[in-house]
Amino acid sequence: MNETTNTLKGAAALLTDDQRARLLKNGRENTECIDEDGNTRDFWPVVKLFCPWGAATWLLTELDPEDEDIAFGLCDLGFGCPELGSVRLSELAAVRGPGGLTIERDQHFTATKSLSAYADEARQHGRICV
Repeated sequence: MNETTNTLKGAAALLTDDQRARLLKNGRENTECIDEDGNTRDFWPVVKLFCPWGAATWLLTELDPEDEDIAFGLCDLGFGCPELGSVRLSELAAVRGPGGLTIERDQHFTATKSLSAYADEARQHGRICV
């Protein structure tokens, strides 16, 4: 198996099938909203990914229906300035830390508010607070 195949499998492992389906549904809904009136819906995060050896965290709300490797959400690389944006799941899956650690899914995360509410709070604190 080559490195690209391993990375794609790793990207798939970041999300459960249910999370992937919900993220895609949200992505399709926002694509339709943008096409209709230019606005988007403010979804609650579906999944939290994190870096176990650092401060990076991602709260993801949707996948691009045209490229399911691209997720949208609140991205915090641990430098004090979290921002809304897109990230490639394959890039997250390719990250390797000390001892071979990888980016992980928080199996206990349940969103309690919308992405914009998390983003507002993150801007105030300089980090994602969950």
